[in-house]
Amino acid sequence: MTLTIREATMRDYDSLCGLYAEVDTLHCDALASIFQLPAGPVRAPDYIRGLLDDTNVGLFVADESGRLAGFIQVLIREAPPVMVPRRIAVIENVGVRRDCQRAGIGRALMARAHEWAIARGAGRVELNVYEFNRGAIAFYEALGYETLSRKMTMVL
Repeated sequence: MTLTIREATMRDYDSLCGLYAEVDTLHCDALASIFQLPAGPVRAPDYIRGLLDDTNVGLFVADESGRLAGFIQVLIREAPPVMVPRRIAVIENVGVRRDCQRAGIGRALMARAHEWAIARGAGRVELNVYEFNRGAIAFYEALGYETLSRKMTMVL
């Protein structure tokens, strides 16, 4: 099989929704008090179209011989005024189909997001990962990511 990392298009909509659904379900199952599955489409067509049209957003798919195996959504933002001025790439979403995991697809998607970010002047990449997701944490650490801050919560 041939793996290609390419920009997503609206023709990928149905397959992308399937990938988003896997990521959403993982989070809903682990944190039902925070996440819920949408009542309608996993992601509305207008939402995906908006991502594709936004020059500060990169939406890439891993195409394995015509079938999507994964995706990554990254955006560029400027640091807030209280911080040293810089452009930051933020990985908003990444997912690899369960049956395709541990085959280098996530690594290839991250590399493409990094290339895209560098081309747009970003000097840093940030992402959020929930503590329950030990596999993702290990994956990001293997890529060289480090914990920068900690978000804490308490149920009242």
